[in-house]
Amino acid sequence: MMQDQLLINRLQAQDRTAIGNLYDAYGAALFGVVLRIVQQRELAEQVLQDTFVKAWRNGASYDASKGRLFTWLLNIARNTAIDATRTAHFQKSRKTDSLDSIVHSPGGESINPDQIGVREVVNRLDEKYKKLIDLIYFQGYTQEEAAEETGIPLGTIKTRLRYAINELRGIFTAN
Repeated sequence: MMQDQLLINRLQAQDRTAIGNLYDAYGAALFGVVLRIVQQRELAEQVLQDTFVKAWRNGASYDASKGRLFTWLLNIARNTAIDATRTAHFQKSRKTDSLDSIVHSPGGESINPDQIGVREVVNRLDEKYKKLIDLIYFQGYTQEEAAEETGIPLGTIKTRLRYAINELRGIFTAN
């Protein structure tokens, strides 16, 4: 806590070395949170940089009575990451990313659904269900985007997904 207060005082005084110390103290933890949100390493690095720039510019607005320094930085990082995912460029790139770059384990290693048998089980489904599972769960589309992409009404998308998930649940519990 004493260390945080020193950092806060230096940040509010616009001491240029404070931002480096903030990064050293909190950069790794914030990067992990940002990476989970944006799911792209290069974008996460940019968001983290933007987070510290915002912290530098808004250091005077930090209020210790509202929470710890880490919580304040975490909120800046989280909001910046969410803003980044809302951009049109991010939405388009997410739809075209390969499955390997979308699905990550916490350790950063890719999880291949083919290796754990998920694709094989999904392939047992009827084509109309398989296509929706692929769009929504493997490619990251929202239900609304899947409806737009396929031309199927949103209500039908939801019904088919519910049916497909129940089918998959049955297959997995039987094995």
